[in-house]
Amino acid sequence: MIELEIFQTASDAAHRVAELALEQVAARPASVLGLATGSTPIAIYQDIVRQVRAGRVVWDQVTTFNLDEYVGLCASDPHSFTYYMQQHLFGPLGMRKQKWFMPPHCGPDLAQIAPRYDQTIADHGGIDWQLLGIGRNGHIGFNEPGTPFDSLTHVATLSESTRQANAAWFDGHLDDVPQQAVTMGLATIMAAGTIVLAAFGESKAWALEKLLKEPPTPAVPASVLTQHPHVLVIADQAAASRINALAGRAGT
Repeated sequence: MIELEIFQTASDAAHRVAELALEQVAARPASVLGLATGSTPIAIYQDIVRQVRAGRVVWDQVTTFNLDEYVGLCASDPHSFTYYMQQHLFGPLGMRKQKWFMPPHCGPDLAQIAPRYDQTIADHGGIDWQLLGIGRNGHIGFNEPGTPFDSLTHVATLSESTRQANAAWFDGHLDDVPQQAVTMGLATIMAAGTIVLAAFGESKAWALEKLLKEPPTPAVPASVLTQHPHVLVIADQAAASRINALAGRAGT
């Protein structure tokens, strides 16, 4: 079941997502969180950091697993998602290395090693609360259109549209965007207890419309979420601009 909340601005929507994350940690201090990267979560993480520093919740027992990472980019590479997370969340919160995990993304035999990430997640009791963004073509994580719904963590070849969208993080140089990434699979994501999908900006409107208004299909990977019992979509007005019949409740 998917619930939908729509907010006037991306800032208001980001604050709502941060509140949901903090409520999860307040209710279960040893929560296991699944986290995302990109432009959408930056304001969310800033809000979380501010409120944790203000004493809203204690973060010391939280464990995190990130959705994806580019193949071959080391942690110190400014373009890597590991670096992004260290800048926006892990570092500001002083998280210990043993409390955060990224998919294996360097070295040989990644296709064989990648599924071990699922076992590591299981060893920590599974993900309680998963944050997602959504790509312009409906991808979640780096699960591109056509990815089987039963997929586990795997090496994904990135579509041209995804690489073009991410080129902004590489100073606009498309040739510098990696061709592959390791990503949680759709079945990995669906195993989370609660899923919160954040969609901000008009560029996400087509994908959000497909997710909310059409039957599930591997052509729109995010549509698998309609089969999950606890999904909340948080959108701003721009992302929700193509949705006529609104479900759930609208934020202000």
